[in-house]
Amino acid sequence: MGSVDHNFVAVTVLGSKKIGLDRSSMGEAPNSQQKQKIVTGDGGYVLQDVPHLSDYISNLPTYPNPVQDNPSYSVVKQYFVDEDDTVAQKIVVHKNSPRGIHFRRAGPRQRVYFEPEDVHACIVTCGGLCPGLNTVIREIVCGLHYMYGVKRVMGIDGGYRGFYSKNIIPLTPKVVNDIHKRGGTILGTSRGGHVTKKIVDSIQDRDINQVYIIGGDGTQRGAAVIFEEIRRRGLNVSVAGIPKTIDNDIPVIDKSFGFDSAVEEAQRAISAAHVEATSFENGIGLVKLMGRDSGFIAMYATLASRDVDCCLIPESPFYLEGRGGLFEYIEHRLKENGHMVIVIAEGAAQELVSESLRCTGKQDPSGNKLLQDVGLWISERIKEHFSKQKKMLINLKYIDPTYMIRAIPSNASDNVYCTLLAQSAVHGAMAGYTGFTVGPVNGRHAYIPFNGITETQNKVVITDRMWARLLSSTNQPSFLRTRDIIKAHKEEEPPTQLSDDSITDDNLMEKQVLC
Repeated sequence: MGSVDHNFVAVTVLGSKKIGLDRSSMGEAPNSQQKQKIVTGDGGYVLQDVPHLSDYISNLPTYPNPVQDNPSYSVVKQYFVDEDDTVAQKIVVHKNSPRGIHFRRAGPRQRVYFEPEDVHACIVTCGGLCPGLNTVIREIVCGLHYMYGVKRVMGIDGGYRGFYSKNIIPLTPKVVNDIHKRGGTILGTSRGGHVTKKIVDSIQDRDINQVYIIGGDGTQRGAAVIFEEIRRRGLNVSVAGIPKTIDNDIPVIDKSFGFDSAVEEAQRAISAAHVEATSFENGIGLVKLMGRDSGFIAMYATLASRDVDCCLIPESPFYLEGRGGLFEYIEHRLKENGHMVIVIAEGAAQELVSESLRCTGKQDPSGNKLLQDVGLWISERIKEHFSKQKKMLINLKYIDPTYMIRAIPSNASDNVYCTLLAQSAVHGAMAGYTGFTVGPVNGRHAYIPFNGITETQNKVVITDRMWARLLSSTNQPSFLRTRDIIKAHKEEEPPTQLSDDSITDDNLMEKQVLC
């Protein structure tokens, strides 16, 4: 792979036509460092490929993959993933649909670009805690050691700033043997602290040639910048990302690790809220769950629990007072059942809270907007409404299990998933791929360019059947006004049969049956 004109997006050829995309058409400055490798093929086939060390370092030697001599793989019929194997992003298609976007399939390659004795790898965890962090760390260390014979692996203490301000932690299979049984991360973590020059200077000074970065979308954006600086300097260093977010808000991949564990643990809080609510007259159990911008944990925990009467998430606006509002629904439910359970995601109704408390937007060191405590706020609003306006005695119990959920060890499902993520990342780095993140796409692990997971967020689609299943399960109204439904349907594909003429405020309220 030769040098690429900086006015064009880098591309690779795999038996298909080479194309160049003008950066001006992408709204990008000509001198921007961001590049994409695009491969096109027959039938509308598009491969969003990931960078490779040979893109900018010529005449790199290759070596036979040690996996083929590994006794553990002796019974495997096919050791290696074919170079042309790709994974389709969209699995539901029509007979005339174009083949669409694909990603390079993850897995061991026949030739590797590092000799095991020359590898000096490092692992860093950044951002908030999440079940499964220690499992990923363990499996990267064990994968490098047992599959490839790599002996030098170290951990970076305390997130990105640990590259230049803290000590390193030597990692061996013995050191990490039992860490998957603990929550948190043995490496420590932090937000912010990303100083690109200092980080890459540290990588270069320590002769590190494989960097494994575990973190959310902000962390992966930082990883992309680190990769670009490494490429600019022409360093023979592979940068691999393992996407982490308990909220499951990373796009493209099927789900993020720790999500299953979070949903399972969230049900404990919901169960406690249900016990409290059913034990008192007009009892209300209110549970606040994680979900800054995406309500997946709240939605899946609600569907799994079946004890929830109302689920409130950031993607579905709601209002408190008036016909069809939350207060009316609570009153109806209490009169009907004598109790109710409400689940609310932490990012829900932030505009209502900020307006009520007259708060200005502040950010944490990672650049995330600091959220107001919607759980406490809505608790007080419910109490005030029913005590002062309705003269109705209620017993409300508020449960916030956020940090308890983040700190637990991963469950069995997530442990298996973290193992596959870690091994896929190791295979990719050893094969010379860099500037990529790894994750399952339609059930197959793939290598995804950083920009593929950092430019958008995965969110609950409120016009999708999964949200309809939740509404059916809880029997709650949608709380959407006419304009919200029309807007949502216009934004989603394929077009629906709803139109401005078919919906009015009156018949919409008729459809929001409080049952």
